[in-house]
Amino acid sequence: MGKKISDYVKISERKVLLRFFDLAFIFSSIYLASSFFGFYYLRFDRYIIIKWLLILLFYYLLFGKIFGLFSLSVSNDILKVIQSLVITAFLTTFFFVFTPFLTPSLPQDRLQIGYLFFLIVFPVFLWRVLYIILIFSPKSFKSIMIICHSSNIEEIYNLTNNNGYHRIASIISEENKEKYDFFTSIEKADLKQLVKQHAVSEIIVNMKGFSAVISKKISKKLVLLFEEGIDVKNAAQLYEEVTQSISKEYLNQEFYNPADISKNYNDNLYNLFHRTMDIIISVIGVFIFIELFPFILIFNLIANKGPLFYLQERVGFKGKTFKIFKLRTMIVDAEKDGVKYTTKGDNRITPFGNFLRKTRIDEMPQFLNILKGDMSLIGPRPERPEYVKILSEKIPFYSVRHAVKPGLTGWAQVSYPYAGTVEEQETKLRYDLYYIKKQSIFLDFVILVKTLPIILSFKGQ
Repeated sequence: MGKKISDYVKISERKVLLRFFDLAFIFSSIYLASSFFGFYYLRFDRYIIIKWLLILLFYYLLFGKIFGLFSLSVSNDILKVIQSLVITAFLTTFFFVFTPFLTPSLPQDRLQIGYLFFLIVFPVFLWRVLYIILIFSPKSFKSIMIICHSSNIEEIYNLTNNNGYHRIASIISEENKEKYDFFTSIEKADLKQLVKQHAVSEIIVNMKGFSAVISKKISKKLVLLFEEGIDVKNAAQLYEEVTQSISKEYLNQEFYNPADISKNYNDNLYNLFHRTMDIIISVIGVFIFIELFPFILIFNLIANKGPLFYLQERVGFKGKTFKIFKLRTMIVDAEKDGVKYTTKGDNRITPFGNFLRKTRIDEMPQFLNILKGDMSLIGPRPERPEYVKILSEKIPFYSVRHAVKPGLTGWAQVSYPYAGTVEEQETKLRYDLYYIKKQSIFLDFVILVKTLPIILSFKGQ
């Protein structure tokens, strides 16, 4: 007899556990350091300490969420934990220090700021090591069942097996795959018995490929199991949750099923806020660009001989074309042999042009496009008409991305590397569709925050 469902630590419980103990360890470390080790930036002998700690912990939870610190697929990998933790702690410390109206004044001894960063990173790191050793173990994985056609087994199996918190108890399909020793034929499967035997708490389902008779039969059984408290989840929903992009399967169906875009880009209140932020940030961006302009001009004359600016036609909102402003990063007449994608290590890019690309300075003139209303700060990157024509013919629903204004940065840009092939463009489209479906003030903020490390680490393309 398998273990009871209660023997397993549920995903929601793990996420609460991660957050609770992260905060508890941070609070304890600050208290001990303040009481016994001369850390005075946050002193517990002042009543306002409660407000300060709440703000600090709020920043930590916010940036931890953005950078996946509480993601179960991150929490089981110590290297990923370190990477996410350092970024989260840095931004938490930075925002805490530079919001002086909400937080204590800057300490005279600037080392106190470094101590605060250390008091966040070190205790959480110790706790996460304990989490991996004591809690992240196969005995506490959630036990799941997969019901799908044999043609879909590989994708769903990899999707669940690579996320570190699932234990696949059974795969129900019409055709056995030799690598799976927990296969059960869909014709012979007693779902209720298998759920009880393996303590299954979640069932992943993809009916695509099954006959109408089998689908109807399985659906009736799933309704009964759902009534008994077993979670039943569509495979596409799981894919979206894990990858934060739209499943490839839905690129061959009605786009309005997965995208559901009408309720988002017709939200007047959200659009007003979005446009207001576009204008505010773009005005700031233009002023910064003006300050940098003399240096850019000098280096362009030395290491990038030729025109500094250039205009290029792009496809924007509702499929209308517009002229995008950019700084030239390639040799003059780079496309004399025809339009082609920029590739990694492209010899058409000049040395100074490479620097402009890495720092994203080459795209700063696009703040003017945003002020004009051709673009937004956040949205799918605008493509050239020549590429749009090709991609629209080869990728179903590619034009759906034109339902919103193109952006200077976007979910696809911070989630997926540069796309230089049709296959990569298809993958990137799924991230754009995810943004169109999920767009919100919070997601916009996440994208902006994730864009900063890309710029600061010179990872621009």
